[in-house]
Amino acid sequence: MAVATDSRSLLEQVKSTRLAARWLAKMSTEAKNQALELVAQALEQNAEQILTANQADLAAAKEAQIAQPLIDRLKLSPAKLADMIAGVRDVAKLSDPVGQQQIHRELDQGLVLRRVSCPLGVVGIIFESRPDAVTQITALALKSGNGLILKGGSEAVRSCTALVQVIQQALVTSAIAPDIVQLLTTRNEIKEILTMDQQIDLIIPRGSNQFVRYIQGNTKIPVLGHADGICHLFVDASAEIEKTIAIAIDAKAGYPAACNAIETLLVHKDIAVAFLPQMVAAFKQAGVEVRGCNRTIDCVPNMGLIKATDADWDTEYSDLIISVRIVDSLLGAIDHINQYGSHHTEAIATTDPGNAQTFMSDVDAAGVYHNCSTRFADGFRYGFGAEVGISTAKMPPRGPVGLEGLITYKYQLVGDGHVVATYAGDRAKPFTHKDL
Repeated sequence: MAVATDSRSLLEQVKSTRLAARWLAKMSTEAKNQALELVAQALEQNAEQILTANQADLAAAKEAQIAQPLIDRLKLSPAKLADMIAGVRDVAKLSDPVGQQQIHRELDQGLVLRRVSCPLGVVGIIFESRPDAVTQITALALKSGNGLILKGGSEAVRSCTALVQVIQQALVTSAIAPDIVQLLTTRNEIKEILTMDQQIDLIIPRGSNQFVRYIQGNTKIPVLGHADGICHLFVDASAEIEKTIAIAIDAKAGYPAACNAIETLLVHKDIAVAFLPQMVAAFKQAGVEVRGCNRTIDCVPNMGLIKATDADWDTEYSDLIISVRIVDSLLGAIDHINQYGSHHTEAIATTDPGNAQTFMSDVDAAGVYHNCSTRFADGFRYGFGAEVGISTAKMPPRGPVGLEGLITYKYQLVGDGHVVATYAGDRAKPFTHKDL
């Protein structure tokens, strides 16, 4: 339900969001930006209430012995809340994606075609743990003119409820109806909204492989998302060891619960002896458990590595664990990544431009990086203001999905009594097809 006292049926709530979205789609950029600023101010004014709710969620999660990666994603701090508020304001600074003319073409004299960007309508976002997703996604939905149905994990219900209530209260004083954002709080509601293909235009699930595949298999609504975040860093023979160690530590230990953290380190055999002792020592110092192939263990025999199994290459740990494999060549690394990777984000450390280009062209992933951490795969870091999720699909949008992923377009054709018969048959008039 939208707030604790909402007595409407779920279908009534979603219909009210769809109605609000129709009005929002026609609003000016100024009105949307004013609403975003009101939301940012309300979050600042109610910071204590939000953090208190989050503390209650954290206490319950620890008592329930929820996995540490989920707790890490759940936790809000004053600094993190400040970043969330800054993110709302960053979205307000972005160009309005609605109403952009993408095509302006004369088909014939007096017959003019335009393709104009417009909102999707109503978007459902289902996510686990991360209450910061509420503000990111809401800001993007408001700016792109879309209605929003949110469902957070049960472990974050107090935090998400507090955030949505603050957002809705802020919208009361704006030109945008508070029903533009709704919050679901039970599992049964997920099943119900998955049947609402006439009311909801897109579902974006953010969670485990099993969860995403469940959503994809149980709805007629288009689904955008990624099921895994199995990312790799390949250390080429010519890599600069000191820089590569720093990249690997950032990509693994900086935030291991993130979907853009690396899970496997691939090392070229020609650099393994020089590189691996230093790398494993750095991982150990950072608290990372290292699992290695037989060649890796033979290379660093006295460093307490755990033997990796075949399952390790196919595992998203989301924790301070990494698997390490020595490969014979660049092509061997590419083959491994294309077999086990999740098409999320992959990186190579090398000083060889040709090898870097081969890696970036041959690896099948939404993001391919050269000499930098996979943790840069993020909507905010890309300058999108925020992201609604990350897509590993081949069809766009792909990678971190910002405003452009919430926009579609329509063709508008204006004539003056034109009919198709004029342009058909033996005496058909030709089209001019002139871009204006």
